[in-house]
Amino acid sequence: MSTVIARIRALPSVQVTLSIALLLLGFLVAAQISGEGPRIRYSTEERSPLIETALGLQAQQESLKAQIVALRARIGELEAQDPSAADSLRHLYADLENARITAGLVAVTGRGVAFRLEDGGPDGGIDALATARDVRTLVEELWLAGAQAIAVNGERVVATTAVIDIGGSILVNSAYLAPPYTVSAIGPPDLYDRLRSSVGFIQFVQARVEPAGLRLSVAELDSIDVPAFAGTVALRYARPVESTAP
Repeated sequence: MSTVIARIRALPSVQVTLSIALLLLGFLVAAQISGEGPRIRYSTEERSPLIETALGLQAQQESLKAQIVALRARIGELEAQDPSAADSLRHLYADLENARITAGLVAVTGRGVAFRLEDGGPDGGIDALATARDVRTLVEELWLAGAQAIAVNGERVVATTAVIDIGGSILVNSAYLAPPYTVSAIGPPDLYDRLRSSVGFIQFVQARVEPAGLRLSVAELDSIDVPAFAGTVALRYARPVESTAP
């Protein structure tokens, strides 16, 4: 042991320092390689399925593009066989849009009337509270007068809409509404004239609004916005009814 130490001491100091530096450098390189090995393997393992997924989605996209091109070509062939096909398609789209408007699935704007129904004074008791029945009566009379679109506090009224009492508020579609209630309706220019001359509306005012002290105000407006129906359309049962219109 003393002989080895003596030999090391006999070496020049520069050689000793260089040897130690090379030894440390080799250790650091080995440690870095051993540390990066798992990371490189992990990145490669993760990247392979991502590449396969991307290639699969790209293949699906190319297939869909090819189907679109083929369908467009088929439509062109059908239109060439029947020149009136394009007109029929436009009429079909127009009928579909009219059906969507009639079903309340499209927001509309137009001339109409807006009613504001409020509770009466405290002296009237429970009878002086505006109820779902009052709102239903007003909505029904507006339909009979020729209204084309109706909303209650911003809730579109459609064929499946229910208006019921829930405590001190009412439920319209799936929305809880508190008084006062604003019933907006779009219709013909003489909508309000038709309404106030109808027997049902006159009876509603004389038998319900005036005796209970309910406050009912109306405004004829040049522009009323009626939003689209925001709920789901799911009919459980329906049957066609013959139209009585000429």
